[in-house]
Amino acid sequence: MRFGLFVPQGWRLDLVGIDPAAQWDVMRGLTEHADRGESWESVWVYDHFHTVPEPTDEACHEAWSLMAAFAAVTERVRLGQMCTCMAYRNPAYLAKVAATTDVISKGRVEMGIGAGWYEHEWRAYGYGFPRPGERLAMLDEGVQIMRQGWREGRATLDGRHYRVDGAIVAPRPLQDGGIPLWIAGGGEKVTLRIAAQYAQYTNFDGTFDGFRHKSAILADHCRELGTDYDAIVRSANYNVAIGSTEAEVEDRLAQLVARLEPVVGREKAEGALGAFRGLPGVGTPEQIVEKLAALQDVGMSYGIFYFPEAAYDRSGIELFEREVVPALRG
Repeated sequence: MRFGLFVPQGWRLDLVGIDPAAQWDVMRGLTEHADRGESWESVWVYDHFHTVPEPTDEACHEAWSLMAAFAAVTERVRLGQMCTCMAYRNPAYLAKVAATTDVISKGRVEMGIGAGWYEHEWRAYGYGFPRPGERLAMLDEGVQIMRQGWREGRATLDGRHYRVDGAIVAPRPLQDGGIPLWIAGGGEKVTLRIAAQYAQYTNFDGTFDGFRHKSAILADHCRELGTDYDAIVRSANYNVAIGSTEAEVEDRLAQLVARLEPVVGREKAEGALGAFRGLPGVGTPEQIVEKLAALQDVGMSYGIFYFPEAAYDRSGIELFEREVVPALRG
């Protein structure tokens, strides 16, 4: 299994209590930690503008600004977003931004891309909120533009949603064939079909049953399109609450609620635990290894892991590095 690490950027209220002027130092420190070690192949951020579980005035740092900054302060780890929302940036412009960042990083950028879902920030930033089919059509056209720009240095498309005419993408990415595409999302009729057609990586439901089901749908699309299912790396994201004992795991979850409660209230703070309890990234090292090994057996070969306390306490990351990664790495 391959391992990616989410760096806290504020979106999930994971920099609360840290002065905004000091937040970059925290993010850089965690990224440099990942870069120095051997556990993490990649570091990741989310592409969002407003916080969850509700919009607040807490800082939420912009994804592609962080990509360029991480590129400049690291040497080894790959750099990804899970995932860039296609409609937030013109795709020709996004291709240019990503290519420049790839050059800064000497060829270490990944392109996580999806159709977007967070209605509040869409409307607040003036993007409207098109129906799902429209957002997915924008994703399809945008991916075509980016691939063309990276591979040929120019992009032209007279689409329904995007029209570009000889948009020059120079410099081109350093990576042969352009930046690897991660098509994120599990929509069975459209998103997974786009992934089957264009993606080098997918990212969808990380539960055992959900992952196996989405994988089967992806395989069906690949057969219909004549693409190579086995060439697509299937990944999933995991929220982590790890402890040497189950009591330590519960303590980590309680700390998460305590941090969120002053900002979003008790109900929403406790509601956030629904993204942790009973899921593969929660438990003792032995329990997490058992659950992830089962997922590995059905084709989940790349996990991206989020530690909600990472900005304040690295002990969970370090325990994961010592006892989970070695047990699962091929």
